[in-house]
Amino acid sequence: MSPTESTTTPQTGEDTQQPTETGAPASTLATNEEANSLAETSADAAHDHDHTHDHGPTLNPECTRQVDVEVPADEVSRAFATVVKQYRRAARIPGFRAGKVPESVIRRKFADQIQQDVLEQILPPHFRAEIEKQGVQPVSQPQVTSMHLVDGEPMRFQAAFEVLPAIDIAGYDQVKVDRPNTTLDDAEFESELAHVRDSHAIMEPVEEDRPLADGDFAQIRFTGLVHGGDGSAEGDAAKPIEGDDATVEIGGPNTVEAFTEALRGAKVGQQMQFEVSYPEDFTEKRLAGKSVAYDVEVKGIRKKILPELDDAFAKQMGEYETIDQFKQKLREHMANDKRRRLESEAKDKLVGSFVERYQFPVPESLLQQQIDARLDRGLRALAAQGMTTEQMRNLDFTRLRTAQRESAMNELRGSLILDRIATVENIEVAEEEMESQLQLLAYQAREPIEVLRKRLTEDGGLTRIREQLRREKTVNQLFERLAA
Repeated sequence: MSPTESTTTPQTGEDTQQPTETGAPASTLATNEEANSLAETSADAAHDHDHTHDHGPTLNPECTRQVDVEVPADEVSRAFATVVKQYRRAARIPGFRAGKVPESVIRRKFADQIQQDVLEQILPPHFRAEIEKQGVQPVSQPQVTSMHLVDGEPMRFQAAFEVLPAIDIAGYDQVKVDRPNTTLDDAEFESELAHVRDSHAIMEPVEEDRPLADGDFAQIRFTGLVHGGDGSAEGDAAKPIEGDDATVEIGGPNTVEAFTEALRGAKVGQQMQFEVSYPEDFTEKRLAGKSVAYDVEVKGIRKKILPELDDAFAKQMGEYETIDQFKQKLREHMANDKRRRLESEAKDKLVGSFVERYQFPVPESLLQQQIDARLDRGLRALAAQGMTTEQMRNLDFTRLRTAQRESAMNELRGSLILDRIATVENIEVAEEEMESQLQLLAYQAREPIEVLRKRLTEDGGLTRIREQLRREKTVNQLFERLAA
């Protein structure tokens, strides 16, 4: 057989470092921000595309190392003999009794399979021995870039892989970030209390014969004809926008001013025609920058009735006896939420300062994993918002991956920096901290903790959770010291 030239990635048995999604400590749940990012990026570029991450074996040359290994000829011959013997025992070939097939026939008929089996038997242990000898730790699967494998001759192969870069974090303890003012003021509390009260309001019809006034809710039937900015009817003009029982708040913050002006003072049964010009940045893209000629009929008037802020309302809101108890709990919840939110933003800024200050190359394999993590979080969020599997298949994933690259790069650099600082400061995650996190995850997943632990142990999830907790612990300690 002739030597084999290969660029495949064999299974070496080497446990390469497989980091979890990285970056500044963040929730593992999908976020609306990521979902919106995916939706915006792919809005005008939909293709029939399966959700696969085929980004090839590209490695970052600045993080790539290579080993050259030679295996003695006698070991190669023993491996071939062992594998051929196994094939002779198992082969079933017409004209030969089981186990009696000549070795020459076996070698000729199963040449490719035998060579692959020999490769998988010899390569992993010699690769591991060589990287241990050199003291390097791969963070990607090794790629065999050249190989010579012939029975009776020394086996020679080259394998390339990525390693973590050297990260100089000198001066990290001098980086400063502003400590936010997390005090909840009365205006914020009163605004939220008003929102809670408004969310429990009821709508009642107005029976008296009177015109619409600010604060009223008009029930209307409408038809709208869309025109372009030059007044000409567009393609959608043949399909007017319609509504039979729409509700419009007169003078409301979300009501287009033209509707308020047209409806204020109108009575039930009154019909009117008016035109609305929508701004270029209007939220509904179909109407942005367009004019719509409306025919409107007022069908009814409703009034919002707010509940009284009394003990009965408090009991309706939960296990509260008095309105004062409810207000106290609401204030505490808002204060804690504001503190967590503002401190989280400050911690993100701190990590962002590290990322900006310390520049270094990153392994492409880790970057692709980070892009995968961002895409998966975004897709889960889109699914939660109602996007179907078929619609996801039509997304342009090539474009999405490109759009996620810069953010993923910053997240990855942030994580690698935090890992380096944690090592310098000897920050570790205690077993009780891991146990507490597992209990929380088991509760959220609604499964027994031992079932969760077994699953996470098998898929490497425990290691990823420990890494993320270590980063969160690191940034928390840094924030307490560096925020001023």
